[in-house]
Amino acid sequence: KERIIEVRVPRKRRIFVRIEMEAFKKAVKHLVEDLGFKHLSTITGVDLGETIELIYHLAYKGSIELSLRITVEKKNPNVPTITDVIPGAILYEREVHDMLGVTFEGHPNLARLILPEKWPRDIYPLRKEYTLENLHGSIFKDEEGEK
Repeated sequence: KERIIEVRVPRKRRIFVRIEMEAFKKAVKHLVEDLGFKHLSTITGVDLGETIELIYHLAYKGSIELSLRITVEKKNPNVPTITDVIPGAILYEREVHDMLGVTFEGHPNLARLILPEKWPRDIYPLRKEYTLENLHGSIFKDEEGEK
């Protein structure tokens, strides 16, 4: 309980919980194994400037939705994988890795999912520091190899 930062219930059967990173893996295990939140709908990632917020959208028998929120430092965006608890998280974690650069420690395969293989390794299109103009200049080159 001391690791819970915020709980909101904006309406019936809709719960938002923000927790500290240190409690994340234990909280997911508890939600899945003890409380029956076995379905992961998706993982949402949002660049907040200095940090990245990850929101894990879980469902209980299709009737209760719980969004578990954590924040990770953008400079070192490492989060433990939940693929050992929810195997279906494998693709969602790969997508967040592609688009925001979050590394999921212990993930069995963080290979590209959405971005093409030729995409530059350190450019994450959903991070705020990238605009369409600087993405274009970093990615597309003319036939002579110039930007």
